[in-house]
Amino acid sequence: MAKFLFQEKEVFYLIEGEGEPILLLNGIMMSTKSWQPFVSSLTERNTLIRVDFFDQGQSTKLLGETYSQAIQVALIEALLNHLHIEKTHMVGISYGGEIAIQFAIQYPKRVNRLVLFNTTAYTSPWLKDIGRGWIAAGKTRDGLHYYQTTIPVIYSPHFYEEQIAWMKRREGVLVPIFSTPDFLDQMERLILSAEPYDVREELHLIEAKTLLVSAEMDYLTPVDNQELVYQKLRFKDWVKIPFAGHASMYEKPMLFTALVLGYLNVKDSTYAI
Repeated sequence: MAKFLFQEKEVFYLIEGEGEPILLLNGIMMSTKSWQPFVSSLTERNTLIRVDFFDQGQSTKLLGETYSQAIQVALIEALLNHLHIEKTHMVGISYGGEIAIQFAIQYPKRVNRLVLFNTTAYTSPWLKDIGRGWIAAGKTRDGLHYYQTTIPVIYSPHFYEEQIAWMKRREGVLVPIFSTPDFLDQMERLILSAEPYDVREELHLIEAKTLLVSAEMDYLTPVDNQELVYQKLRFKDWVKIPFAGHASMYEKPMLFTALVLGYLNVKDSTYAI
């Protein structure tokens, strides 16, 4: 584990394994710790890079600041420069997918292949209002209320009911965190940073071969919103996972890992007939 300074702020990252690099980009509630269950598989043949965005995990908290996702994109560029990595595979989920898209638009030569889970091209009015609801719940400082407002919609009803014991254990872990004012303020800033996000007219600038992975029971970034991403990308593939919600990597962990490693490590992308 290590930190480096960017714009006089600390950025926390982890780098493990050997091989072609894979940079993992967190969803909005996540941190580098969130990927721990996948590390052993993802480092078997690759160098795995995890990083906390500002206002996440062990990176600097932007107290009292208003910012856009542009600062997170710049953070990623600074990280790759710090590590002397010219080009990398990139995997992002949700908020992290949005950063990955913007990075691939701005720095197309620095992205090898791109995998996007549960990622859209803009913050829809639907998603904006959900985010504003999360902010309002956070202002109550009631951890259980925040959990019940945010978490159920992240998972599919199918998974939630089948894995209710797991969800209850998750509740026990998260409610104390969701009762912390600092965390709730971080979430508010992160949510607001994503509100202006809109790359609908720029997606064609991405040069990386891209796998878009949608979950059919995703009620935060619905499949039809993700279809727009697929339509506008130039070099693309699309997979839809049935009976999964927005937290697709936790609901379908083996499939998540297989899709990432398969798509990024396959050597031949075309075949002679």
